[in-house]
Amino acid sequence: MSGQPMPCSPREIGSLFLFEKLAPEQLGRLCSEGRVELFQPGPVYAEGDPATCFFVMIEGTVVLSRRVGGDDVEVNRSSQPGVYAGAMQAYLGDRVRQAYNNSMRVTEPTRFFVLPADTFAAVMSEWFPMAVHLLEGLFFGVKNTQAMVGQRERLLALGSLSAGLTHELNNPAAAAVRATSTLRERVAKMRHKLAVIAEGPFSRDALASLIEIQERTAERVAKAPALSPLEAADREDTLTDWLEDHGIDYGWQLAPTFVQAGLDTDWLEQVAAAVDEEILPGAVGWLNYTIETELLMTEIEDSTTRISHLVDAAKQYSQLDRAPYRVVDVHELLDSTLLMLSGKIGQRIQVVKEYDRTLPQVPGYPAELNQVWTNLVDNAVSAINSAGGEGTLTVRTALDHERVLVEFRDTGPGVPPEIRSRIFDPFFTTKPVGEGTGLGLDISWRIVVNKHHGTMQVESVPGDTRFQVLLPLTAEAPQEESALTTPEEAA
Repeated sequence: MSGQPMPCSPREIGSLFLFEKLAPEQLGRLCSEGRVELFQPGPVYAEGDPATCFFVMIEGTVVLSRRVGGDDVEVNRSSQPGVYAGAMQAYLGDRVRQAYNNSMRVTEPTRFFVLPADTFAAVMSEWFPMAVHLLEGLFFGVKNTQAMVGQRERLLALGSLSAGLTHELNNPAAAAVRATSTLRERVAKMRHKLAVIAEGPFSRDALASLIEIQERTAERVAKAPALSPLEAADREDTLTDWLEDHGIDYGWQLAPTFVQAGLDTDWLEQVAAAVDEEILPGAVGWLNYTIETELLMTEIEDSTTRISHLVDAAKQYSQLDRAPYRVVDVHELLDSTLLMLSGKIGQRIQVVKEYDRTLPQVPGYPAELNQVWTNLVDNAVSAINSAGGEGTLTVRTALDHERVLVEFRDTGPGVPPEIRSRIFDPFFTTKPVGEGTGLGLDISWRIVVNKHHGTMQVESVPGDTRFQVLLPLTAEAPQEESALTTPEEAA
């Protein structure tokens, strides 16, 4: 959009804080190569368009906005003469993409001093060569620093996650090793018992019945119901009495295994009816080995399945073998993060998932979103631990005005109002020295806002703190942060 041409006065241009130190001949060059334009209420330029001009407001009201999904979100508004925006990085030339990183509009007739981008770059290089070198170094240095800090933060998180994952893997692995060792012993005893049975007074029909009972027993083990401790104790007493009544003196040793397998006195009656009384103790002992081997194999299967799930969660969390940018289900990312952090969360913190499974998938960088979830869960756990170590972490998802909401709610002491505005600042932390870098929320904010064009906010009262991430359902390429500089910020 073009404005109405207006006379350019070097004196007026020199009154703006940006140009107040320039010599008269420099102001004259600005007026000769630039122009003053009057814009009526409406748009001046649009986000993403080629950045062709540098705008300095002389009088009026300017509003900057950024696209978030399908909405334009206001990020700054000012009536301060001298604020500037537009081709802010023209002095970098082709080394960065020269595009407007925001949209600008005016809400009343507004006059701007407008300088073409190439002229702005030329006068910067000619008049302020040292400043240009400093700005270039600052721009690319900040870029590199942010990348290095982000990598450092990811490495710190990875170290913590690796320790937690090692702990989580160790439990099922150790259980599988123990079960395998015990299974080897049981199979050996089962072979011995089979030899004893083969030498005993078992008829062909009795052996066939015993083998049939063995098969039905194995099937029953796989379908064993879950019993309360009281129910299990009552059933153990009943089974012990039955076994002792039938001449099996070591019944108290067998009863817990039978109960764990879901067996009862009705099943024992079927065994007693299938074999002669004199061989019942041997038959029950042999079936006990069958039950133990089935239970041990189930334990091994559960342990190895747990290990497999942990490995899958680690791959999902790290996004190995995945495209860095793709459409993702946030619930898959959240589940993998919570599983990876389960060791750190511990047993005293209850995790509640309030997922809206009907949510559409969102475009984004899943590995970086996992980093956001990690930082927010870590902060929630730290907050709960600071209040005694017991509490609830609630992870909620919902649809919020064409955006996906991911909320982390904890029952910690809350964020005091006096520091709430600073928690997203880099290096700001309330954790003790050595326990926090102060970069987690800053990096999370940059990932959500800069890379995903989302928003991040916090609501907090004692006992109820909610960090909310809102992600748009439409994809846009990441852009630089918007810039509208005021005299106070320039000072």
